[in-house]
Amino acid sequence: MKDPVIRPGKALICGSMAFDTIMVFADHFRNHILPDKLHMLNVSFLTLQMRREFGGCAGNIAYNLKLLGDTGHVMAAVGHDFGPYAEWMDQQGVPRDYLRTIDTEHTGQAFITTDLANNQITAFHPGAMGHSHLNKVEDATNVAIGIVAPDGRDGMIQHAAQFAAAGIPFIFDPGQGLPMFGGEDLKAFIEQASWVTVNEYEWSLMQERTGWSEADVCRRVAALVVTHGGEGSTVFRAEGNLQIPPAPARAVVDPTGCGDAYRAGLLHGLMHGLPWEKTARIASLLGSLKIETRGTQNHQFTRQEFNARYEVLFGAS
Repeated sequence: MKDPVIRPGKALICGSMAFDTIMVFADHFRNHILPDKLHMLNVSFLTLQMRREFGGCAGNIAYNLKLLGDTGHVMAAVGHDFGPYAEWMDQQGVPRDYLRTIDTEHTGQAFITTDLANNQITAFHPGAMGHSHLNKVEDATNVAIGIVAPDGRDGMIQHAAQFAAAGIPFIFDPGQGLPMFGGEDLKAFIEQASWVTVNEYEWSLMQERTGWSEADVCRRVAALVVTHGGEGSTVFRAEGNLQIPPAPARAVVDPTGCGDAYRAGLLHGLMHGLPWEKTARIASLLGSLKIETRGTQNHQFTRQEFNARYEVLFGAS
């Protein structure tokens, strides 16, 4: 399958919007959890450091896409407490035209406690995400390309089917939502999608559940992109595979949201008709720039700075 030609129009990002509350415990969990008492666990951690970040896969992708000079339109369900996030989106120039507010729910919330060894205990409340299926792709106008990122289960299934029915090429990015789907679900997503992107662990799980190889997937989509963390990424295509080198970071500060930054780079390259060699390198660099900053939407750069870094790392403009 060849890459579809992307006509001028909107990038529609279907996925989650969430607040991330991150707390730091200035000790090690292991010093306070007794292995022989796990059946009656009752612990409390005093966290003197706390910060609240704007997150969610769709919000992160849209933020990174804006840094590259493009506009991504987020389609998501949010709660009655979304006000501060809405103000942030307005400040960043990210449209809110396809957000649905569910007045009876909170916006998705992740509560993350990290210890000194970077172990994490996370609780996630989906809240309004469970209503994402109420949003319809056909409610958006002039959509040229889309992405189905982690969201409510029914929403992901319906949005993929709606993109396919409308003839809109889209990326399937199951991410942390992948465990919600069985083999037949995943096969249906792949059959409908134009491109699939997963990390190495997710690809192993996808192979296990579908029984499909890289070649099987590439007979159905234009490209399967598998990321390998600090080892770069691989673009699998029917006509051959591309090994994409990593973009070394100046400092590894916080990997949260790097995958979303990478997806924004893929969208950017596809929207502008760039070759895969360049598209995946842009995605790799965007993930690297994100990892150098704490939080998922706090990194900043000008396009000139991005281009200069790209040329230093990859020897091309």
